[in-house]
Amino acid sequence: MTAPLRVAILGSTGSIGKSTLEVIARHPTRFQVVALAANRSMAGLAEQVARVRPRRAVIVDGAALGAERDLPPAKWEAGRDALLSVASDPDVDVVVNGLVGAAGLEPTLAALEAGKRVALANKESLVAGGPLVLEAARRGGGALIPIDSEHSAILQCLAGSDRGAVARIVLTASGGPFRGWNRSALEGVRPSDALRHPTWAMGAKITIDSATLANKALEVIEAHHLYGMPYQAIEVVVHPQSVVHSFVEFVDGSVLAQLGFPTMELPILYALSHPDRVDDPRLRTFDPVRTSPLTFEAMDPELFPLFELGAGAGRRGGTAPAVFNAANEVAVAAFLGERIGFTAIATVVETVLDQTTERPVTEVADVLEADRAARVAACAALEQMGAAEKGAGA
Repeated sequence: MTAPLRVAILGSTGSIGKSTLEVIARHPTRFQVVALAANRSMAGLAEQVARVRPRRAVIVDGAALGAERDLPPAKWEAGRDALLSVASDPDVDVVVNGLVGAAGLEPTLAALEAGKRVALANKESLVAGGPLVLEAARRGGGALIPIDSEHSAILQCLAGSDRGAVARIVLTASGGPFRGWNRSALEGVRPSDALRHPTWAMGAKITIDSATLANKALEVIEAHHLYGMPYQAIEVVVHPQSVVHSFVEFVDGSVLAQLGFPTMELPILYALSHPDRVDDPRLRTFDPVRTSPLTFEAMDPELFPLFELGAGAGRRGGTAPAVFNAANEVAVAAFLGERIGFTAIATVVETVLDQTTERPVTEVADVLEADRAARVAACAALEQMGAAEKGAGA
């Protein structure tokens, strides 16, 4: 009997990490969790360690570990170096990167350079550091398998096909909770409104990104790097039912699509088992009658300005995608904290992009510096907006 694949889950207390643990629990002979890592959710990580019993447990925020007592058995470690050590551990076969933000880039690079399979849910790795990630995979021999449902769909559609036979990629977008609204109606949107996603259950940040379609811009950039497609050959269409996860059109006019009910567990399982498929009765629930009708709409760029800002940053290249991503993170946090309105997210991001001159990405420091500078600029833009509001109300 083949030994189970040894899996390390980075960001284990987040939505991707939790879903990965659910998938693995159903396939204990195929996958074994040997390491778990979280940023600062000590209570959540301790509960997972007690339940799953991994060999290693890492909390990136060392202060959280220092305050804990009576931890469940494991080799407990803290800090960035411990995170990178887990990512490159010789006793790990697959690294699931479910970390949020630019902090996920270095573990991705470490894992790929160590020859690991990286099941990637950390968008920032490819968005901010795409050239570095591709070079790390080439140099170390690691494999990059996307967890994102759209990119998993593309990977499955491309199986066995020569990339030169691909004419274009079409990513699908649900349209979020505000599909069909007009611009003026969005002015009064509150966080509670934007967090009501019609088809997916996700964390707050990515749910807001889905409502603004910033996430779709990030996915366009990812597709460019993952599949070597020029930006003009990557399109987006709104598909409210979220059943068709993406299309691939070939040069002879044939079109392949991957379908399934909205669940992250399917792309997670495929990323873990790739290129094989694993029998999972829980996920074999597709009913074409129940899913009908399936509809598609053109995306409204005026309703979703963040999409074009992000896609434009991708076309600019260099550090521009990292700047877009960091500014968007700051602006989304401000919106969730009710410091700014929904439409002001795009205003902050556009302001930061307009102030920035992109530079080439040749090392991790280029990405981290662009990320830092963009956050500073975004905070300054928020302060100016707050001052302007106070001045208007005086």
